[in-house]
Amino acid sequence: MALAMLSLASVSPSASLSLQENFKTNWKSGTSSLINFLGSDFSKTKSYTRTSMTVAVKVSRFNDITMAPPDPILGVSEAFKADTNEMKLNLGVGAYRTEDLQPYVLNVVKKAENLMLERGENKEIPYHLLDLNVLYLPIEGLAAFNKVTAELLFGADNTVIQQQRVATVQGLSGTGSLRLAAALIERYFPGAKVLISSPTWGNHKNIFNDARVPWSEYRYYDPKTVGLDFDGMISDIKAAPDGSFVLLHGCAHNPTGIDPTPEQWEKIADVIQEKSHIPFFDVAYQGFASGSLDEDASSVRLFVARGVELFVAQSYSKNLGLYAERIGAINVVCASSDAAARVKSQLKRLARPMYSNPPIHGARIVANVVGSPELFNQWKEEMEMMAGRIRSVRQKLYDSLCAKDKSGKDWSFILKQIGMFSFTGLSKTQTENMTSKWHVYMTKDGRISLAGLSSAKCEYLADAIVDSYHNVK
Repeated sequence: MALAMLSLASVSPSASLSLQENFKTNWKSGTSSLINFLGSDFSKTKSYTRTSMTVAVKVSRFNDITMAPPDPILGVSEAFKADTNEMKLNLGVGAYRTEDLQPYVLNVVKKAENLMLERGENKEIPYHLLDLNVLYLPIEGLAAFNKVTAELLFGADNTVIQQQRVATVQGLSGTGSLRLAAALIERYFPGAKVLISSPTWGNHKNIFNDARVPWSEYRYYDPKTVGLDFDGMISDIKAAPDGSFVLLHGCAHNPTGIDPTPEQWEKIADVIQEKSHIPFFDVAYQGFASGSLDEDASSVRLFVARGVELFVAQSYSKNLGLYAERIGAINVVCASSDAAARVKSQLKRLARPMYSNPPIHGARIVANVVGSPELFNQWKEEMEMMAGRIRSVRQKLYDSLCAKDKSGKDWSFILKQIGMFSFTGLSKTQTENMTSKWHVYMTKDGRISLAGLSSAKCEYLADAIVDSYHNVK
């Protein structure tokens, strides 16, 4: 037991005796008292200069653990909930909302779950009636899910699918899939560095730090143009050690919403091949960015068509709204089927002590939606609807900014960005004004989630942005 020594001193005999009487009265527990605990000799001891006693106190073994800082994104929601202002807006978390700013459960997900219930696959079935063969999924996840998710990403007729050159393992959404791949890099590519865009999603650096994989940044965002610093990006990728991993956002770059053009993707691929780098795609918004599953996978397929080995992490949080189901996958495209089989075996080996095996419900939803032509077509329609609503509020926000800002500032960068986020270019102090004065909650880097904005609130948001940009330095 760790102990701390408590010393009590007094300035006079009477104060000393009074203090002792106070402990005699208040420190009793059952039939024992503090005096009994300390011994009878203590109670008889008098000192005209000092009275001392020693009390055993437990000291936590965890005293040296410091308080972790709040999550920069999830902490925004906590602050939003505490705000009572009726005009408040939560533009921090990237979660889709309806025009009424309510959470949205896709109709196709409801249909898939009803279908699962009819088939006896739903998690709401009493435990004793479940198929005992599926109480645990295999380490690699649900086979039907792994099949359709790889086909959705690369195309069912892609040669890498036909030749079984893709190692696919179901992961705990995008975060878990990234983390599993990071563990593979740490174990089998010791010392290899991962290049990460500046800026990037807030959790990327955490993931590689925890996996003990070194990383550095490549230039991506140009604050002068509020656009892509393409020359800086190419230069930094060229300067990296040969054989580095390059983390790329497959579509709808988070947090900027700025994507390379098809021609720029070709040049990025040229440099990566010249340097023998390994591309590592994070695809969190397939179908949700443009409304087209194929268009949003075009960057990945470009590299695959060139015969490049690569990693791709997938998530179904956004495009199917399965935020809480934690469903995603890690895919590794290899030069041969033999290599893919070995990579998959090692991914499973890493997953086993990490989380053992993944959950089943979200995997079954995806497998049913993608595996059914009827549900698949309905899903594509709903994705286009969601992407269309975000494009609509993006346009209205731009129109409102142009109408309210008479300074001549060019706000067209908002229309050039894609996906659920917009990078406003606001500084940290300006974002603080957005929150303290206008009750608009957003991340400190100036990112706003258009998925949490309604058409009715666009003018109010424009007022807040114009005020913060021009009146706060």
